[in-house]
Amino acid sequence: MVKDLKDFDLPNVNNNFNIEYSLRVTYEDLHLYDSLNSDLKFAFDEITRYVDKCMPEVLSIDGSDGTGNNFLYKTLLENICAHGMLALATVLSGVPANNMIGGRTAYSQMKIPLKIENNSMCSISKQSGMAHLLRVAKVKICDEASMSNILSIEAIDWSMRDVIGVNLPFGGKIMVMGGDFR
Repeated sequence: MVKDLKDFDLPNVNNNFNIEYSLRVTYEDLHLYDSLNSDLKFAFDEITRYVDKCMPEVLSIDGSDGTGNNFLYKTLLENICAHGMLALATVLSGVPANNMIGGRTAYSQMKIPLKIENNSMCSISKQSGMAHLLRVAKVKICDEASMSNILSIEAIDWSMRDVIGVNLPFGGKIMVMGGDFR
């Protein structure tokens, strides 16, 4: 809208400021793990093992509606944030995005082109706030990945490699792809 922050009489922000990523984590949130079933505890333990060792990996969580995947994602997000790290959550559609802490649709967060083709890239500049979040985040959770167009997943992959500057799948981040793959 052809406006600048200077037009709004806001305090000046230094480009060297630190952003603190924290959520209000309650006692109950820290004990969500206790409510996971044995399969979800196994998945949680595997994912957190990769997080603790900073090992890049692409993991899939397969489960139909009602199997507890959203509860697993909530537990992961709360646990990662409680340890002072950042995790990003995206989903294919808007309704499930409301069920995840900080969840956004993949099209909104990653700026996936509406007309997707081979070799498409997301519209994220290397200087943007989203690029900074991608570089800082330890984990990216993408729910409903099984419903996504493969070209959209590839666009996210190539864009994260470009923005992060690491030529590993998804820029070397831990990527948790969830959905009903059956």
